[in-house]
Amino acid sequence: MTASDSPAIAVRRSRSVRTFWIPFVFLAVLSSLWALASPLFSVPDENAHAAKAIAQVRGQVIGAVEPGAKYLVVQLPPGYHYNHSAMCFLFVPEDSAHCAVHFGDGTGSSTFDTWVGAYNPIYYYLVGWPSLLTDQGEAGVYGMRIAGALLCSALLAFGFQAALSSRRSRWLPLGMMLVAGPMVLYLAGSVNPNGLEVAAAAGLWATLLRLLERHDPLSDDVGLPRAYLWTLVTVSAILLANARSIGPLWVVVIVAACVAVVGWRAARAFFSRGRTYIWVGVIAVGMLFSAAWTIATNGAGGQAGANDAPLVGASVVSGVAAMLRRTPGYVQQGLGVFGWLDTPLPWMLYALVVVAIGVLVILAVSGAGRRAAVVVVCALAGAVLIPAVVQGVQISRTGLIWQGRYGLLLYIAVPLLAAWMLSRAGGSRLDFLSVRVVRIGLALCALFGVLAFFTVLRRYVTGFGHGIGAMFHPEWQPPLGWELLLVLYGLATVGFAVWLGFQTGHRDPAADLPERPVDATIEAASPAVPGGR
Repeated sequence: MTASDSPAIAVRRSRSVRTFWIPFVFLAVLSSLWALASPLFSVPDENAHAAKAIAQVRGQVIGAVEPGAKYLVVQLPPGYHYNHSAMCFLFVPEDSAHCAVHFGDGTGSSTFDTWVGAYNPIYYYLVGWPSLLTDQGEAGVYGMRIAGALLCSALLAFGFQAALSSRRSRWLPLGMMLVAGPMVLYLAGSVNPNGLEVAAAAGLWATLLRLLERHDPLSDDVGLPRAYLWTLVTVSAILLANARSIGPLWVVVIVAACVAVVGWRAARAFFSRGRTYIWVGVIAVGMLFSAAWTIATNGAGGQAGANDAPLVGASVVSGVAAMLRRTPGYVQQGLGVFGWLDTPLPWMLYALVVVAIGVLVILAVSGAGRRAAVVVVCALAGAVLIPAVVQGVQISRTGLIWQGRYGLLLYIAVPLLAAWMLSRAGGSRLDFLSVRVVRIGLALCALFGVLAFFTVLRRYVTGFGHGIGAMFHPEWQPPLGWELLLVLYGLATVGFAVWLGFQTGHRDPAADLPERPVDATIEAASPAVPGGR
């Protein structure tokens, strides 16, 4: 490093700190607002996950087998007794949530049969602790939601930091905004490990891609230190591996995809460094713990009954075919179908985000070179085929139980990889479009997010059976009131989009410096040498 490089590197390192904390604050606010916006247990399976977390932090790591109970049974403390009437609004989108009893009002049961009673305990420790701070059930679960929102926001913010800390990131503000869409933030602000799964996957996609690129012998980009990136990759991978029983498979899929994206030169240098295998070993231990827990507790579940789900006992081919036929519906769910899949958005709203994703994909495929086209097409194919195969091979045992949110960690890779490839050298011919296209895309994403938030509020405040004007005569109110939540969400969304728009137009002072000359001996040298860190 020359003396003339130092000021530019210092500026870039300082900027990288801001590219974590600013996204973290915005994401924490947005996901926490989602945590407050919907009634307790209105998120899929939230009642089961919350019951496990409440019991687990009080010592019951695995539920008990009891005669006559279909699932494992956990004990709930006073103040957290469960009454199924708290979910009276499910599958009745025309009505508000006013019928719901208050969780922990003393009318419920002290036991809960939970189908997640033997799940991996890591997530439940991370989000269950707020319930120890109060004996008020509603306050405890809202606290658990917000704890999960903060955890997921940190993982997403690490992804933003890795994506935006490089000087080659023109298109990535839009790509990352699409990653952190309403459905991702909604799940982040719930008691459901699916939120952690998607956030950890987003963090792993972005940090691992950047780490691999930092090992490219021909790269002159001085971004985040390798040790720091390795820490983020390791944390993201271990949390992803332990979020759900299928987690280790998702880690393998993402690692393989990232290696393929960056190419052989960077991958060879990456795997030629001895330190790589120390970090890989730590990740492997986390993955082995997840696999061992699943095997020891039968966490993947046993044989489903014929009435538990469609296609129980069907062949693999039938399962894959059924999944492929349902792919459009799963994609819609990934974009935003809220509640227990009973709260879709108006079709015209989906068009906003589909246009933003479509423009990125088309530009990457048509204008960023052959490699970019292959990467994006493979990402699209993987988002469709991998879920079909994963569910297909289990269809005989589980039946067709797939939902779009299970594939979110693959869906988010499409806009992210499209933006990533456009930001590399192959997309330089389209640089003149980047500021305008990205800012328009950010505006579309912001509008989509605010309208999605309002739609979910309306579903629970009045129900879809009443006109929008009925919102001013609410039958149900979230904490702080729907009006304040909507205003805060709108301000945070617009503020985040504006900040990201400035990142697109920001010109890194180091970009004006001449690129570091690449010595002819570098390519002949060991790939472990360049970079030196």
